[in-house]
Amino acid sequence: MSSVIDGVDQRTQLAGHNRLELLLFELEQGQTFGINVFKVKEAIPCPTLTQLPHAHPYIKGVAHIRGKTLSVLDLAHSIGLPPVTDTENSFIIITEYNRTVQGFLVANISRIINISWTDILPPPNHLGKDNFLTAITKLDDKIIEIIDVEKILADVTGSHDTVSQAVADSVTQAPHEQKPHILVADDSSVARKQIQSTLNQIGMDVTLVNDGKQALDQITQWQQQGLDIDQHIALLISDIEMPEMDGYSLTTAIRQELSLNELPILLHSSMSGAFNESLVENVGANQLLGKFNPDELAMTVQDLVKPWQQRVSS
Repeated sequence: MSSVIDGVDQRTQLAGHNRLELLLFELEQGQTFGINVFKVKEAIPCPTLTQLPHAHPYIKGVAHIRGKTLSVLDLAHSIGLPPVTDTENSFIIITEYNRTVQGFLVANISRIINISWTDILPPPNHLGKDNFLTAITKLDDKIIEIIDVEKILADVTGSHDTVSQAVADSVTQAPHEQKPHILVADDSSVARKQIQSTLNQIGMDVTLVNDGKQALDQITQWQQQGLDIDQHIALLISDIEMPEMDGYSLTTAIRQELSLNELPILLHSSMSGAFNESLVENVGANQLLGKFNPDELAMTVQDLVKPWQQRVSS
């Protein structure tokens, strides 16, 4: 089954063209879900799991795979469905999110589809803010749900967004200075809250949007209101994977369509690697930062907003 994701390095070439590939899988009730292939390291039949005393209820156990031990989360249980009972006939999707590797227990693995981000839409509003989806799409008139993995991991490990006192003390903003205004685009509700909390702790104002298209629309709206974007926004922080418009396409649109060459852009993502670092430079972003370390984010933001602070204070 691991052969289903062979060639994942080649698939990263889809990045920058507002496309991705989804690995489709099912949970016990038959609903189809998708996960970005780029986040998947391997997909295998479920090995023997060792249960841990006092573990979080979502953790089905630990598996020993290729000389390493990793936690295996019951994905169905984590989104409110009945827990998996038949692990022998289940599968594990081994993923890398936010610098950690973990396995997700699923009932079945289907196939990979190639799709445009424009065909991936935010979840319906009636689901409310506490749902576990970041997006949905359609395939053959069937709904494919994309789970907010960052929210699930935050439920298991806790949400860490406290800036250390040393970093907070390093912020040198005079009382009379204008607060930096940061535009943040991320489809994960947990990520948005973490980023907002971090930036508020270092004295910065934040506008939050859910995806790249919303970010582009917001900037365009500010322009139509007569605002000087280079003065109004000190920095754009954008996720890479987002419905409708990904972070690479957003950056390209800002640089080419809106001709905003002075606006610093930080791509903040769990996607990493030399290819992505190269692509960040090619599309015109200033930096790529892996999720999620509040001190790293705070220090990086401080460095990137310094030119804006110098402009508005001169």
